[in-house]
Order: sequence, then C-alpha cells, then structure tokens
Amino acid sequence: MPNQLDVLVVGAGIAGLATAIALEREGMSVDVIERSPESRTGGAGLFLPGNGVRALTALGVGKHLSESGAPVPGQRLMDQRGRVLADIDMAELWRGTAGCVGITRGDLHAALQDIVPVPVQHGVTVDSLRHSDDGMHDGGVNVTFTDGGTGRYDVVVGADGIRSDLRESVDQAAGTRYLGQVCWRFLTDAPDIDRWTVWLGPGTAFLAYPVGGGRVCCYADVTAPSSEDPANASDLLGHFAGYDPRVRDLLATPAALDAYVSPVAEVNCQTWARGRAVLVGDAAHASSPNMAQGVAMAVEDAQVLAVVLAEGGNTEDLLQQFVQRRLPRTRWVQRQTHRRDRTRSLPTALRNMAFRYGANALYERGYAPLRDLP
Repeated sequence: MPNQLDVLVVGAGIAGLATAIALEREGMSVDVIERSPESRTGGAGLFLPGNGVRALTALGVGKHLSESGAPVPGQRLMDQRGRVLADIDMAELWRGTAGCVGITRGDLHAALQDIVPVPVQHGVTVDSLRHSDDGMHDGGVNVTFTDGGTGRYDVVVGADGIRSDLRESVDQAAGTRYLGQVCWRFLTDAPDIDRWTVWLGPGTAFLAYPVGGGRVCCYADVTAPSSEDPANASDLLGHFAGYDPRVRDLLATPAALDAYVSPVAEVNCQTWARGRAVLVGDAAHASSPNMAQGVAMAVEDAQVLAVVLAEGGNTEDLLQQFVQRRLPRTRWVQRQTHRRDRTRSLPTALRNMAFRYGANALYERGYAPLRDLP
C-alpha cells in the first residue's frame, strides 16, 4: 500500500511543481502554496543537460521539451575574440541519458503547471511551523499561514528557492554565500547560434545558447568584489568592449537593456531535514550555474523524495534517508562548480591552454557520475 501522506509544498517554481507532481504520483495528497501573488511567467532561459532532460521526461514533460525547446548538440568554448578553444560533443558526454535542450524558463514552468495535480494557492506562504506529537497525530506539523489560515500536514517541503523563508526553520545556520560574480540574463533573437557557446575573457564571460523559435538566452558575468551590481545594465557593453563583434552585437540589442541582474551565490546547508520539514532544490543546495545543474538537481530531489516517502515507515527517518541519498550527488556538483571557477580564474594564457588541451577530460570527469540514475 502506498504511504498516503498529506504534504505541503512551499514554493511553486520548478522545484515545487516537480515535487508536487512526483508526490501525487506516489499516492500522496499535496497542497502547493506560493508567496508571489501570481504565476511565474518571466525569467530568461535554461540549459538542460542530459540528466535534467531525463528527469523531466520521466516527470511527463519530455514532449514539451522537444516541441518548445531547442536541441543543444554541443558546447563551444572560445576566447574573448572568438578563437575556438574546445568543442564538446553533448551526445558523447551524456551517452545513455538524454539529449541536451535549451528552453525558456517560462515555457518549462508552463509545462509543469499543465500537469501539476492541484491548483496553486498564490499570495501566501508559511508564517510558522510547530511540530506536534500528542499521541493522536503521530508527530505531524501544524502550519500557520501568512493569510491567517492554518493546516496540519505529515510533511512540509521547502521548495522556495535560494532565498528560502522556510530554510531557517530547518537550519538556522544556513544561508547564501556570494561567489564573487555578478551576472546578467536576457533573451533575444539569434537564429545563427545553434549550440551552447561561451566567450571567455579576463574576469568576464559571455554565454549564448538556443532556447527555441530562433531565440537565445544570453548570460554575462563579471568578477566583482561586492554582490551589488557593479554597473547599470545599460553599461554592460563596456565590460565586454574587447570581445568578439558577435558578443557586442548581442549586447547592443534592446533586450540587453532589460537584463535581469543578480549576484551569483550558493547555499551551503548542512541540515536539509528537521522533524517533518525538508528542503529541496535551491533552498537546500543552490550552486553556481556553471554546471547548469540547478533544474536537474531539483527535479531529481523531487523524484527521490517521492520514492523514499512512498516506502513507508517512520516519516522523520524517511526524510533523513532522502537527505543521505541526495547529499553526495549535490555536493559533487558544488565541488565541480568550485573547480570550474578556479580554472576560469587562472591567468588568461594558462586558462586558455587548459581548455584547449584538457576541456574534454574536464567535462568527462565532472559530469560522468551524473549519467547514473540518482
């Protein structure tokens, strides 16, 4: 018999919707709340590596990825002037998993919304949690919501992102750590770019990859000692003045003026589960985007959590089993992002040589464990 738990999912981003879908498929009753007053339709793009596409396909949105997204057959690394350092074959790298895809965040979110089993309650989040064990309710969680409502659940899942409100209830010592970069993201038209393409300069990088319909997602970052925006988005072109003309053309598009600006940060959370509250996705283990594993790790979290809870038994023990099963994989990703940042920070000539002669080995070593099922 399935373990029929009542579960509250806090957050209706990709991690939250994926968690709700996975839990419902294992026979659990799910409520989903979201602090934003309306559904998320914005955002830039997502590059989904093979393990992310595999996880999303198992969740039920594989057809949408192929119809709305764009296949990404390779990754090309170049210096700032456009001289090729390395080409990575994605089919070879992700052999045995799935092809890589670029898609807009809005398209992926809409696809998940179409199959989420329950309506999302917007404009509300958790105000307080209180674990109870009164001999009758077997250690459930009493929840007070920010709109004054209350509820009782067997499990509360924090899927509310890198700025999680729920994280403090699970691990008061956890927080975000600035990684020394500020980034810009925007969507624009560029049908000539048919693969993940990055230009690397001293203390800067510019990335573009297709997301379907002739559009690309552009991602630019600069090394900055402070997490505050080092320049207005309108001045972004100045950081890349010495770059390939193709980069400067992309930065001169109107879309670049409205780019989303944010610091690059990670979450180092030592405790993902306390009592019957558990964190998933960026709330537990946000990482630098340089491995493009944010969505993959979140959806894998959702699938593993659902499978573990469905096994039955003491719920708090099951949540700890989930954490122990996921920790090695997510920590591997974070360690690899740190290694990539160190390589990028090498003196320019040394970094270019490292990528020219060692990129394929670096990619194989970094991604090989992720070809295995979580």
